[in-house]
Amino acid sequence: MRVLVTGGAGFIGSHLSDRLLAEGHQVTVLDDLSNGRPANLAGAVTSDRFRFVELDVTGPELAAAVADAQPEVIFHLAAQVDVRASVADPLHDAKVNVLGTIAVLEAARAAGTRKVLFASSVAIYGPTTDLPVAETAPTNPLSPYASSKLTGETYLRQYRQLHGVDFTALAFGNVYGPRQDPHGEAGVVAIFAGALTSGGPTKVFGEGGNTRDYIYVGDIVDALVKASAEAGGGQRFNLGTGVETSDLELHRIVAKAAGVDQEPEFAPARPGDLAAMVLDSSAAHAELGWRPATDLTEGVANVVAWARERASVS
Repeated sequence: MRVLVTGGAGFIGSHLSDRLLAEGHQVTVLDDLSNGRPANLAGAVTSDRFRFVELDVTGPELAAAVADAQPEVIFHLAAQVDVRASVADPLHDAKVNVLGTIAVLEAARAAGTRKVLFASSVAIYGPTTDLPVAETAPTNPLSPYASSKLTGETYLRQYRQLHGVDFTALAFGNVYGPRQDPHGEAGVVAIFAGALTSGGPTKVFGEGGNTRDYIYVGDIVDALVKASAEAGGGQRFNLGTGVETSDLELHRIVAKAAGVDQEPEFAPARPGDLAAMVLDSSAAHAELGWRPATDLTEGVANVVAWARERASVS
């Protein structure tokens, strides 16, 4: 099958590209390398079924690149993902996440693409005390980033109804794993692992009691691949483990994997941080046959090993 991955040099996209190549597909990756790294594709570029095109999904070259690839399926992962950056510059956020998604959908329509897989976010639900959060929960986006992801879903539905381009949206929990940027705001596992393996300081915000649903990148990739078939058309699926982990508990797990006895510093709580979030992924199990396979201890150990390997070659 011919597939195309936008944002394919990024954290999740590069793991997805590796999986698709391993399954024998022809893979085209589009990435402007604003966040993605060529090193993430070191294995992919050795395959004669892989092609990389450096471009911005909001640029005029997109339509021709998609037409040339003729993908049956597009995995649309390219995005502006920093919540605080979206607040500081909502116009840029909307350009990338809304106009970029429309551009991908229009290119998909013109190329005869069967299905678009869309990386949505748990942020679309906003704060809630009704946990775990199912797809039937009301949406309440409180940041431009969350609003742009929800708007993207609206356009997916419109293109399905108007043009027959199928889609599945996947609302990710807190994704972690090797290749995640340890300098970003969202990659707390990578941040802790980088600091604790190099002797650097770590910090948690508030009292460290905020909880999140951490999901390993390999499990996210598995869901994306399963959703690329006929199942799940026109739907959103939440992807998480159903397990809440507090900031302090996560720190202890990473410190144990790194073999260090270090307590974090405590910083003032950040306004707007959710107190708790955990996802109900039973719909993904029922409709896609998907379940997460990697527990947090195993996944964190993989991240720590990657952080050490990365430090040794830098």
